[in-house]
Amino acid sequence: MKIDWLKPLLGHPGPFATVYFDATRGDEATAREVENRWKGVRRTLAAAGAPASIIDELEESVLLPTRLPGPHGRVLIADEEGILVDRVLKDPPAVTKGLWGPVPALLQAARAADESVDYVRVVVDRQGADLTWSVAGGHVPYGDAESVEGGHDVINKVRTGGLSHKRIEARAEDSWERNAEAVAAELDRQVLEHRPEVILMTGDVRAVPLVRAALNKATDELVVEVAGGGRAPGINEAAFEAKITEALESFRERRRESVLAEFRQEQGREAAAVTSLEDVVAVLSRGQVKELILADEYGEDAELDGRTLWIGPSPLHIGSARSDITDLGVSEGIEELPATVALLRAAIGQDAGLTFSPDGSVELIEGVGATLRWNDDGTPNEVAATMSGDDARLRGEMV
Repeated sequence: MKIDWLKPLLGHPGPFATVYFDATRGDEATAREVENRWKGVRRTLAAAGAPASIIDELEESVLLPTRLPGPHGRVLIADEEGILVDRVLKDPPAVTKGLWGPVPALLQAARAADESVDYVRVVVDRQGADLTWSVAGGHVPYGDAESVEGGHDVINKVRTGGLSHKRIEARAEDSWERNAEAVAAELDRQVLEHRPEVILMTGDVRAVPLVRAALNKATDELVVEVAGGGRAPGINEAAFEAKITEALESFRERRRESVLAEFRQEQGREAAAVTSLEDVVAVLSRGQVKELILADEYGEDAELDGRTLWIGPSPLHIGSARSDITDLGVSEGIEELPATVALLRAAIGQDAGLTFSPDGSVELIEGVGATLRWNDDGTPNEVAATMSGDDARLRGEMV
C-alpha cells in the first residue's frame, strides 16, 4: 500500500512526539474517556521532555471528534513545526502510548497505512454527481461533497407519441450523455491530481455506465461499483454504508494478495524478490525496492527481535554496521535505529510501498522481504536455499 504520505517526516530532523491511542467516541461517556486517556499521554510526553507547544497542538487535534462510529484508534506524529501525520486506525491499540524521541514511531503509522484506503466516492445521477474524498486514511468518508453538474437540463423522457416524442426522447438521452461526459472529465482531472487507490461509484443505473464509458482507461480501471447509493432522498444509508465498508475491505484484501502473489512468483522465478534482513537492506541501499514486506507480527510492537540498523543522511544510506555507511564517505548524520524504523525510512525515501504479510502467506526469512523494480547480477538471491526445505535451519542461523 501507499506510504508516500509519510514522506514529510524525512525532511524533519526531529525530535518527534508520537501519539498512539484509542479514539473511540460514541457518546458523552466515551468522549470523557478519550479526554482522560489524553491526559495520561500528555503527562507522559511532558515527563519525556516534549515542549508544551507541541503537546498543546496535539491536544487540539486529539480532542476533535473523528466522526467515525464504533471502536477505532488514531496515530499522530508531530515536531516543533506542527502535526506531520494524523491517521485513523481501524482498531484501537491495546495500549495507549505517548512517545518523545529522535525518530518517530513509524511502525504505528505504517499499520495505519495497511488499514487505510485512499478513495473517492462518486454518487451519480443523470444531471451530475457528488464527489467525496476520503480523509484520515480512508476511514472517515464524510466531508463536504463537491457537486459536478452537467448543465444539460432535458433529463426525463415523456410518454407521448409521434415525432415530438422521439425528438424529446433523443434530446433526453443526449443530455444524459453530455452530463456524464462533464462528470467524467472532472473525475479524470481530480484523479490525476489526487491519485486515489479506488473509485467507489454508485447511483442511477443508466447514468453510471454512461459516466464510465466517458472516463479515460486509467480512471475507469480504478472504479468499483457499489449498489444502493443515490443523490435523491430515500436511500437506506445504513445498508449502503455496510456495502461501502465491504467494498473497501475487499479492496484491501485484493491489494495485499496482489503484492504477495507477485512476491511468490518472483521467488519462484529466482528474479525480482528477496528475503532476509541482510538482503533487504542490500536492495534498499541500491534503491531497488518496489514493495517492502513485513511479517504481520511486526505491525504490532515487535521490532525485529530488538535488532538495529545504521542510517546516514540519505534514505539510501542503510546498513547492518556503521562501517557500511562510513565506507560511502559519509561522516555526519549517522544514527543507529531499530531495524523496522530504518527499513521503513529507506522504503519511504525511494517511494516504495509497504505490505504486512499474514502468518503462512509467504515464506519470509527473519520476517522481512521485498519485491523489486529491477534486478541484475548484483542483486542478492537466496531462493534456491529457501526452496530446499531447510528454511527453518536458515532462520535459526541468521538470527
